[in-house]
Amino acid sequence: MRLGYDLTIEQAQKLVMTPELIQAIQILQFNTQELEAYVDEQVLANPILEIDPQDGEGQSDREQAEEKDETSLRSAADSDPDWIEQLKEREYDDISYKQWQYQSRSEGSEYTFEQFVGNHVSLTENLMFQLQFVPMKKSRRLVAKYMIESLDENGYLTQSVEELAGQFHLTLSETEEILRIIQGFDPVGVGARDLKECLKIQLRHRGYDQPLILRVVDEYLEDVANRRLSNIARALSITVKEVQEISDVIRSLEPKPGRQFEGSDATRYIVPDVTVEKIDGEYVVLVNESSTPHLTLSPYYQKMLAESEKDSNINQFLTGRLNSAMWLIKSIEQRKQTIYNVVSAVVKYQQDFFEYGAKHLKTLTLKQIADEVGIHESTVSRSINGKYMQSPRGVFELKYFFTSGVSGGFGEGIASESIKTLIREIVDSEDPKAPKSDQAMVEILQQKGIRISRRTVAKYRDEMHVAASSKRKRY
Repeated sequence: MRLGYDLTIEQAQKLVMTPELIQAIQILQFNTQELEAYVDEQVLANPILEIDPQDGEGQSDREQAEEKDETSLRSAADSDPDWIEQLKEREYDDISYKQWQYQSRSEGSEYTFEQFVGNHVSLTENLMFQLQFVPMKKSRRLVAKYMIESLDENGYLTQSVEELAGQFHLTLSETEEILRIIQGFDPVGVGARDLKECLKIQLRHRGYDQPLILRVVDEYLEDVANRRLSNIARALSITVKEVQEISDVIRSLEPKPGRQFEGSDATRYIVPDVTVEKIDGEYVVLVNESSTPHLTLSPYYQKMLAESEKDSNINQFLTGRLNSAMWLIKSIEQRKQTIYNVVSAVVKYQQDFFEYGAKHLKTLTLKQIADEVGIHESTVSRSINGKYMQSPRGVFELKYFFTSGVSGGFGEGIASESIKTLIREIVDSEDPKAPKSDQAMVEILQQKGIRISRRTVAKYRDEMHVAASSKRKRY
């Protein structure tokens, strides 16, 4: 065996993930809010980048000239130009490189209601407001405030009465008395220590504090939740209809009285990434650009780069920043085009949905759209991930249109959401005293030309949180 060094030439193919490619992939999978936050970070890190304060209509001639210059640079980015020569060919006046300064609104400008948010009152603030009208000693009021601040987001007391009594050197009866005052506040049921106490407070407030109803809450609450009405009827020696009436009263109560006071931090807004509108009988796709700042190149740093020496540190730094800025702008434009192509293909395939509703939603896979657009399935996945569409039918997540399903009578695919819509219609129109079983739904769907098994119907029904026929029955 000979040991030694050899110099050989080998040809191989491999995928190299450059930082620019990684950035382009990240930008593609960002939704509108994430992209806006990412652009803000890049503007802070890159002095070449600026956000156009005059984005939209009403641009001046100089702004349009700058946009033209930026377009020429953007088109030249594909051919790897000499940035210094590009910048030296352009002339700048004495003020073109000045940094943008904020200009306040004129006194006559109009304000829209979208610029303001409502003042959300929290649960703690609501209870503290009511506490100030209760006559009590200062020491007791401090204990009541502490109890209110100890409530969780659902309105339940997180500490035991024994702990509170020992902490404030009170007797159990005194602590219970303060707690009962809080339990009399609005919303009814607040200050309870568990679900049963919360429900019983609401029953007493409504005048349904009969011993039989309170006993059902204490001993058979789980049976009520699972609609085991016959078990309760046998145990209490009453009719199933009477148990059903008691169950209806209990189900009308609020198990989490504090959740109606969720603060503004809990509010989640959806900003559609694309909008689909029907214009002259055709569906048009518009990519939302209103919330994404329009990026421009800083004339100030472009002039500095043009005037700097080629081998200087300033030149090298600004050249790198300029390349990074152009790549970011190009990646955002490519993201816009990819999303447009994907959504256009989805709208074209699911046109019956937009015309006639959810019952006409078809099965659709990532591969079908990838083949239609001419991109990879992973690119389609990133294009629809976390993004929403605003359409004449409402706001939908793009993943909503990619769904499995079953075969119809003519071999076409019927999406699972369409089946669920049909199941919901069957349940809503059934006789409450004789609800349709899963097998009966199978037969009804087969009459509509949909081949489906009983197990699949049960699966879709569970996903819709629809109880079985035995639990939907009314007496």
